[in-house]
Amino acid sequence: MLRLTFLGTSAAQPTIHRNLSGLAVRRDRELFLVDCGEGTQRQMIRFGTGFDVDAIFFTHFHADHYLGAIGFLRTLSMQGRTTPMDVYGPRPAKRLLDVMLFTGTERLAFDVRIHEVAPGTEVRRDGCVMRAFATEHRIPSVGWALVEDERPGRFHPEKAAALGVPMGPLYGALQRGEAVTLADGRVVRPEEVVEPRRRGRTMAVTGDTRPCAGTIAAARGADLLVHDCTFGDPEQARAEETMHSTAREAARVAREAGVRELVLTHLSTRYDREWQPLVDEARAEWPGPLSVASDGMTIEVPLPHDLARAPSPG
Repeated sequence: MLRLTFLGTSAAQPTIHRNLSGLAVRRDRELFLVDCGEGTQRQMIRFGTGFDVDAIFFTHFHADHYLGAIGFLRTLSMQGRTTPMDVYGPRPAKRLLDVMLFTGTERLAFDVRIHEVAPGTEVRRDGCVMRAFATEHRIPSVGWALVEDERPGRFHPEKAAALGVPMGPLYGALQRGEAVTLADGRVVRPEEVVEPRRRGRTMAVTGDTRPCAGTIAAARGADLLVHDCTFGDPEQARAEETMHSTAREAARVAREAGVRELVLTHLSTRYDREWQPLVDEARAEWPGPLSVASDGMTIEVPLPHDLARAPSPG
């Protein structure tokens, strides 16, 4: 499973329909948050993501992207969590979060391990890495790419049987990439019965950014790109001034990176409920699967061999 649940899709301030930035990423047994704006924990209850978060990945430390972490971590403490929480973000993660979480307040019931990262930092998780990549905003910032490990190639038991390999441990050895020797002395190599290894999934989340080479490189060939889309064409100058992106610019990044699907998020309040102009502008640059995120929307990212089955926003 690789499922994204959009917890907050508004830029700078909440609206009736949109909370501040937050994204829940469920990959098999692990749950990550990418950013945690104010009100995120209520959104997690509302949309049923669960509170079993293994790590929080911040893109930057503007207030609308991190203030919700303070209350959320205290809720986990009141609920009796004892497992350490790993928190990752660009500078000033260590200085800022140390002050916000531990100065003049009751200590949490679990350890919070704060890791300051830079573009290129890789965080190893179960079956994947979370890779920080360079973005361009007004303060130090990164995007996060989830890159799954390669998967074993498909094993063909009928081919193994035809070569005289008996069912049992030798099948397992071949699937692990080991050559096996049969009772008659013949050697069967894994490439005779196992297809080449298959790539895993890749998704990239920019946070707040101008369109930039760092995003294009990190999202090259990705299954999904979640990109800042604060403004439309009429606000081009404002996008450049505040170091955000327009829908057209985000779509251009998606096209240049060759991604499979694009999701636009972090919308200005002027597009709170009327985002069709953003879709129209993005369509001028991007012909592929495209959606504008809304709070509670979920996307299932399929395995590469299932790509005929498109993700379905909820």
